[in-house]
Amino acid sequence: MTLHSDVAALLAEAGITDVDVDEAVADDHVRTAAYLRVVSAIASSPSRDRDRAVVATILRDPDESGAKTAVVALVDEVAYQVAGPDEFRQWANGVLPETERLRTAALREFIRRRVQDWLLWLSVKEGHVPTPDELAEVTDWMQRHLAESPRSPEVLAVVAESARTKKTRNIAANRAKSRELRGG
Repeated sequence: MTLHSDVAALLAEAGITDVDVDEAVADDHVRTAAYLRVVSAIASSPSRDRDRAVVATILRDPDESGAKTAVVALVDEVAYQVAGPDEFRQWANGVLPETERLRTAALREFIRRRVQDWLLWLSVKEGHVPTPDELAEVTDWMQRHLAESPRSPEVLAVVAESARTKKTRNIAANRAKSRELRGG
């Protein structure tokens, strides 16, 4: 497979016809933008059957940073759509082996960490209150996400006490206080 045929196939599969394949092949930024559109289209499908093949194709791109960006976008979109952590874990176990295509270990690790972040998020969404140790295992990005999003006073209390950054601890503490003042 060539980069040209990979880009053309991904665009065709996603039904995207307004991207010049030659321009996308020549310009990393245009190509990454095209991949993000492909990922958005693929993620909106009710079927997850083609995700591993799409990830494999994207990760053949010589611009590893752009490829990682697109795969992370797919991880994020799927995490918002799945029914819970078990479904997401199963999906991730199917696509994560493809990250071995990345030569840069830090990029592989970034994708794996994003999956771990979402696994905690999804368990919190189902009512799990993370321990300080579990919170320490996720990225600052997810800690902030947890400080800004949950409605659980218990989750906010853990984040307010245990998040790595002062800003995240303050966000969680302030949200917890405002909920207490409103009576829940």
